[in-house]
This record gives sequence, structure tokens and C-alpha cells, in this order.
Amino acid sequence: MQSKSDIIAQDLASKIKHQLYKPGNYIPSENQLTALYGSSRETVRRALDQLTELGLIQKIKGKGSLVLNLERYSFPISGITSFAELNKDLDMRAETKILTFEKCSQLPEKFLPYFSEEKDSKGTHVERLRIIQDQPDVLDCDYLLNPPIADIPKSAAEKSIYQYLENDLGLSISYATKEITVTKVDDHIQKLLQLDHELAVLVASRNYLEDTTKFELTLSYHRPDKFKFVDFARRKHIKL
Repeated sequence: MQSKSDIIAQDLASKIKHQLYKPGNYIPSENQLTALYGSSRETVRRALDQLTELGLIQKIKGKGSLVLNLERYSFPISGITSFAELNKDLDMRAETKILTFEKCSQLPEKFLPYFSEEKDSKGTHVERLRIIQDQPDVLDCDYLLNPPIADIPKSAAEKSIYQYLENDLGLSISYATKEITVTKVDDHIQKLLQLDHELAVLVASRNYLEDTTKFELTLSYHRPDKFKFVDFARRKHIKL
């Protein structure tokens, strides 16, 4: 179940992304937000801390929380966000087509060069083509490891795998390690992404639960002409 601070953070993030609060302007003060959401000041502060970490706002002492300028359709490669969540939050009006949904007794061949340590792992292989504005933009190839994911319905892949894992199975998705490269792709991927060349951007990810259990391997192929890597980083002060 989501906390009140999470709900407030999501609502504010949605308003920022839809420019109800525009870049260069300040969002309502902590006192105003406390009254607006009927919550404590501490809860509001926790929500604002989430927005700060995401790079949506910058707190300025004595003034408030300034909305930062963001690219509306930038994919957050460094975060862990499902395509369904992006589609909703960014209002992309995107479509997902399931190309493959099958249980496997070992890791499919296409994953081996990137995840050889899981070559004998059982799992569920899912391939989904992401279509944005009537053009195929991304091919997501996922391998859900068993264990910890013993079974998953196809309907979850059609909607949101992460929503199913978190809401139905009660799992807590925590972090990922990602490697971004430009790679040659076969004729099959070229046709799916409608490429006129053999190069695509590949994001290879190992995804983990809160208890550090690896649960998913992902190969995400992007059209180079549509791919844009935008990250946000905050300096962490470490005492030496």
C-alpha cells in the first residue's frame, strides 16, 4: 500500500509533467501543500524530498521549491520505471504489442552474451514492441527468473509486469544495473524497429528486489534516431 507521502509526490510529479507547475516557477509552499493534501508538514517534506531526488524540483532556502526544466519525452534510463508508468505519466498514447510469451527451461540464446551467469536459469521470456505515435520505437526483451517469479499471467505482460509483481505478488522492486551500448542487430530486429541500417542502442539491465534478489534480465533495443539519454545526478557529500 502506498504511503501518503508517495501519493502526494506522484500527484505533484504529474502536475509538473503536465505543466500545471511550469519550469522556472515555484510549487505551493509547504504550508499550502499541507492544507491542500490534509497531511502533516513532515509528510509533505518527505514527498518534496522524493521530487528533489528525481530532479523535478530544487529547494531554494527562503523561497521554496523551484520546478526544474525537464525533457517531456526523455526516457529515464538510470531509473526503474515501467513502460506503462511512463505511458501514463508522459501521456505518450503508446501501444504495446506482445511478440513472445513463453516459459523456458534455460536462458534464451539472445541473452547469453550479456547474462552468461544465468545460462541454466528457468524463467519466462517476454518480448514486447513499443509503438509511439504509430512508429515502433523500442523492443523490450525480458526474462523473469524462476525463482523468484514462479509464474506470471500473460495479461500482466499486456498491461504492466511491475504492477503485477508489486500489487499482486507483494514484491518490492528496488534497483538495477544497466549497460548502454550501440550494437549490430539481426534482420528480425531491423524489421521490427523499421531500421534502414543494422545498428540500434541496447540497454542491458539486471533488475533486483529490495532483498537484493535478482528477478529480471532485460535487453531493450531502441531506435538510434529516437534514443536520448538524459540523466540527473546530485552530488553526494562524503566526509573523508
